[in-house]
Amino acid sequence: MRLISDDERRSRLARRHGLAGRLVGVEAATEAMTALHATEAATVYLSLWARVRDVTTADIDRALYTERTIVKQLAMRRTLFVFPRALLPAALGSAAARTADMLRARLAKDLVAAGLADDADSAREQLLAAREAVAERLDGGELLPAAQLRDELPALAGTMTVGGPDKKWGGEQPIAPRLLALFSAEGTIVRGRNGADWHRNKPTWTSLPAWLGETVAPLPSAAGYAELVRRWLRTFGPGTTDDLVWWLGGTKTIVRQALADIDAAEVALDGAASGWLLADDVEHVEPVAPWAALLPSLDPTVMGWKHRHFYLDPALTPYLFDTNGNAGTTAWWNGRIVGAWVQDPDATVRPIVGEDIGADGLAALEREAARLTDWLAGRRISNVYASQLMKSARLT
Repeated sequence: MRLISDDERRSRLARRHGLAGRLVGVEAATEAMTALHATEAATVYLSLWARVRDVTTADIDRALYTERTIVKQLAMRRTLFVFPRALLPAALGSAAARTADMLRARLAKDLVAAGLADDADSAREQLLAAREAVAERLDGGELLPAAQLRDELPALAGTMTVGGPDKKWGGEQPIAPRLLALFSAEGTIVRGRNGADWHRNKPTWTSLPAWLGETVAPLPSAAGYAELVRRWLRTFGPGTTDDLVWWLGGTKTIVRQALADIDAAEVALDGAASGWLLADDVEHVEPVAPWAALLPSLDPTVMGWKHRHFYLDPALTPYLFDTNGNAGTTAWWNGRIVGAWVQDPDATVRPIVGEDIGADGLAALEREAARLTDWLAGRRISNVYASQLMKSARLT
């Protein structure tokens, strides 16, 4: 098998992800990354800022909300992503459908446990009736916030008690957010224009066919997974089976079948491991010049692999990731994560470096920090997934 060294993997990352040289346009950058994480509203914008030369928030708004060439969709690991529009059929037929099945089963079970449905069959009927009500209300293409939908539609009103007193996540919960998440995973509805500034989440909801001006037919599950895995290998390859299972939120059976369906090539990796590449992508990739990058929480580069040793010292993991593998902000020098970044009270971006990277590395990160400070123009970014390193840096 062809050996892909860790050095070459870092070179591939730099080139494919637009970090060693900027990509041209919002759509090209989204395509290059397969999909962008969108759980935190700012992540989409900051991920594109890091990859697209001279991009503006207006450029990103145009792609998201005017031309709709990139679309928000709940999919892998019950996570919100921004997909290239052409990739939606694959996502809807595979990872999104799997997520919808999980959300539906859990919600039906909770409805019964809360005494809001007699049994599993009546819970499913209740969910179907709620979906029909939401679809009918949004069929004309109106953009409505969740609060208005909840007020107008009895099927979305109310709360239910979940879990018990010993459960940290339990208690009285509104039903509407869980229903809307389910219907969006199914592809019935979609997040439309944001009702707040770009770095805050306040979505409006509308019909997916109305938003895109066409019906999106999901691919069959196997074909959908094959396409997602093909795209992932082009973006993140080489990677291991475990990496793919983690990124997809799937199973080894799903991943192995998809790898076979696309005739992926097995390659050797440093450390006696093996991974996968597309069969037409096994040629050697030349090194790149040293580069610096500041990436946001949950950036797709950081979240692309389960096994991160080739770009991250394992000793830094607890300081940059939570126990579920969610990343805070990261600072990169020459293909490796070397720290994080925070904003001071005056919104100045400040890199936090956890190791000796030399004067050139520090100067390059300071230039990126100054560039990002200018771009943010005084806006302070809040982070749900603030890492331990970020929290400690904010106290100093």
